[in-house]
Amino acid sequence: MSDVADWWQTSIIDMEPGRISIRGEQIQDLIGKLSFAEMVWLMICGTKPDPGQARLLEAALVAAVDHGPQAPSIAAARMAVTCGLGLNGAMGTAVHMLDDVHGGAGEQLVEWLYQIVETETDEDLAKQVIIYQREVNKFIPGFGHRFHKPVDPRAPRLMSLVKEAKDNGLVSGKFMDLALSIERKLAEIKRKPVPMNIDGATAVIFAELGFAPPLARGLFCLSRSVGAMAHGYEQMQQGGRNKGPTPPHYRWRYNEIEQRKP
Repeated sequence: MSDVADWWQTSIIDMEPGRISIRGEQIQDLIGKLSFAEMVWLMICGTKPDPGQARLLEAALVAAVDHGPQAPSIAAARMAVTCGLGLNGAMGTAVHMLDDVHGGAGEQLVEWLYQIVETETDEDLAKQVIIYQREVNKFIPGFGHRFHKPVDPRAPRLMSLVKEAKDNGLVSGKFMDLALSIERKLAEIKRKPVPMNIDGATAVIFAELGFAPPLARGLFCLSRSVGAMAHGYEQMQQGGRNKGPTPPHYRWRYNEIEQRKP
C-alpha cells in the first residue's frame, strides 16, 4: 500500500494508536511546557523558538485579534450568527473576508520588504515607492489608517518590541529600519504623516523573524479568528435574528437610471 501511504506526505506529524509525535516531539512532552505561540512556531518552522522569538510572535498575534464590528471580518462573524450559523461558521465567515484588501496588507508588505531590503539610498527608496504605486497599488500596504489618525496605537508598541529585540541581538532590525524609512519617505511625498499601521508593524515582525509572505496572512487569520470567536459568541448571548449591516429603517441609496429605449 505504498501508493496509499504516499498519497499524503508530511514532516509535521507522525501518529499511530497511543502515540502522537509533532515535529519529532511527543505531544505529552509539549503539553504544559509550550505556550500557544511557541506551538505555532514549532508547527510552522519545525523547531522550538527562542524565548525572544516567541515573545515577538505572540505580540503580533495579540495586537491583531480584534478591531470591532466596523471591521468587515468581525461584522461578518456577528451577522453570520444572526443568520443561524454556529461559532465555527462565524469564524469561517470572518476568515474568508480576510483577502487582499482587508487582511492582505501584511503579506503584501513582507513580500515587498524582502524585494527591496538591499535598497541603499533615500533616492533609491523613493524610486521603489513610486514604482510600487505606479505598477502595483497606489496605496503602500501597511501605512496609513482610515480610522486611527494620526497614529495606530498598536504600531509604536510593536515597533518598540522589535527595537528591543534588535538591541538584544535577536533580530537584525534591517526590516524595521527599512519600514521606518518608507514611513518617512511617504510623509515627504504626501506632505503629511502616513504612519505605519498594524499590518505594517506585524509585517516587520514577521519579516524580522524570517517568515515567508503567505504566513503573514495566515498568522493574521489565526489572530483575527480569536476576535471573530469572541464577537460571535457575544452575539449569541445578545440574540437577534438576521441582522444586516444597518438597522432596517435605514435604506440604501437607489440610483435611478434612464431606461434604455429598444
